[in-house]
Amino acid sequence: MKKIINGKLYDTDSAKIMAYYKSDYSVNDFHFFEETLYKKKTGQFFLFGEGNGLSDYAESVDVNSSRAGKKIIPLSEGEAKKWAEERLSVDEYVDIFGEVEE
Repeated sequence: MKKIINGKLYDTDSAKIMAYYKSDYSVNDFHFFEETLYKKKTGQFFLFGEGNGLSDYAESVDVNSSRAGKKIIPLSEGEAKKWAEERLSVDEYVDIFGEVEE
């Protein structure tokens, strides 16, 4: 997926996959979603997420209806670290951001 946000190109084909997260919901559940953390060659992080009709990635169809959707969300390094703290194991976090103080 490619998207221009605030004058910058975000492209899942050219960026490096850093981590992947799949929600605990069943794929058939309306709340199901999955997210991939990417890092551009410039060092900028972004999230590509997609999910079903009641996930944060849902697309509104009309006032009372939504469907599955997907989006790209630019992240600062701090936001990427926060996402990783919430979604990844300690080893996965350290692989991406390095050792952390005790």
